[in-house]
Amino acid sequence: MFVIRAALQKASVDAELSFVKDGEQAIKFFDEADADNGAPCPALVLLDINLPRKQGGEVLQYMRGTRRCGQALVIAVSSSDTAMDREKMRGLGANCYFHKPSTYAEFLKLGELVKELLSR
Repeated sequence: MFVIRAALQKASVDAELSFVKDGEQAIKFFDEADADNGAPCPALVLLDINLPRKQGGEVLQYMRGTRRCGQALVIAVSSSDTAMDREKMRGLGANCYFHKPSTYAEFLKLGELVKELLSR
């Protein structure tokens, strides 16, 4: 969470952030948004494809079927850089894919990617 906040701050992205710890909490978050029009619904989701309790692909597929959040932009995030993972997430509706780099400086580039997607 710290590095995500730092990346967004470095890119001057002013955003209200919500974090969930696993796939089941993510699905609950989307259900709550559908049940209550006053609940937050993200413009953009940073989705780790290797979430505990429900994989990111399953969460993405579920989110795309929700009434309020189904059109949110999605950046799939993973330590995997395989073509198969990239293609799977693209097929499920991810707007782009961010391979988690091994250095802090490289991870900060995530902020620029978020800024670019939100400006489209």
